[in-house]
Amino acid sequence: MTEKSRIVNQWCVYFDKGRDFDSWGQLVEAAEEYSRLARDIGRYCLRGNDIFQTDQKKLMSKILACLEKRSKTLLSTQTRDDEISFDDIRKVGEVLRNLNTGWSGPFPVRVEEPKTSNSNDSSVLYGEENGTDFVDAVAKGGTLLPRIPYEEGFHRLVVRIDQIGLKDAHVYLNPFFTVSVKDANSVNVTPPQDTPISNRKDGKFINFGVEVEIQKPIEKLPRGTAIFFEFKHYKPKKDIVSTKCFSFIEQDEIKPGPACIELYQKPTDFHRKRLNLLTQKPLYLHITLNILDD
Repeated sequence: MTEKSRIVNQWCVYFDKGRDFDSWGQLVEAAEEYSRLARDIGRYCLRGNDIFQTDQKKLMSKILACLEKRSKTLLSTQTRDDEISFDDIRKVGEVLRNLNTGWSGPFPVRVEEPKTSNSNDSSVLYGEENGTDFVDAVAKGGTLLPRIPYEEGFHRLVVRIDQIGLKDAHVYLNPFFTVSVKDANSVNVTPPQDTPISNRKDGKFINFGVEVEIQKPIEKLPRGTAIFFEFKHYKPKKDIVSTKCFSFIEQDEIKPGPACIELYQKPTDFHRKRLNLLTQKPLYLHITLNILDD
């Protein structure tokens, strides 16, 4: 089996997993799988990556765009003008399966071909995202979600991200956090949320003071759940958003009050198996947990 065939076969596994979640009505899980696949395909669309031919990359770009739109459709609470239906995404899957053998017909879903990047840098890796548009969106207020509805007998969790300590805090441009709630299998329990950016720096600290509403009552979190905090920042020379480090709290650590949690080196390990401290210095992520029943 060639390297190209191996890659496409793996993509088909990811796609089938997302499609199955989609058909079962597990919208968050489906969106996560589609986004994961889109990121991986995007790596091979970059200039300088010559595993796939130009015509294949054009198809891959359209597949990627459809996956991203379907993911957004699943997570959106309002009707979107660019919605991708489940039937549409199944048709996209057929194109993906025939990527190596060739797809001779028209693309089955109407989608604009993504603009080709002007960058010749092929070093965008997992944990890095195209920067300008993403940072602009975060700068407008992030993607924080509102408080969840009251349910009698259940408690909601609000996490305030107070500050992060870094030895070189002054160098990070437009920093923010992505907050994810993951189960024991690293599947999203709720949609990830991005905080607004904060450039409020004080010595070795970047201050945030932002509250994140966890989108599921504490009592309904699956066993083995953890809440992850990925510290990200913008790199203007590469026009990417990069993950610097991450932290997490486990389910049994969800207790009201302030907490200082360790910082770990990227890439983010949602499985919590291979953890390497970012520094031996006494620098941490400072958060405050509020457990409410209103």
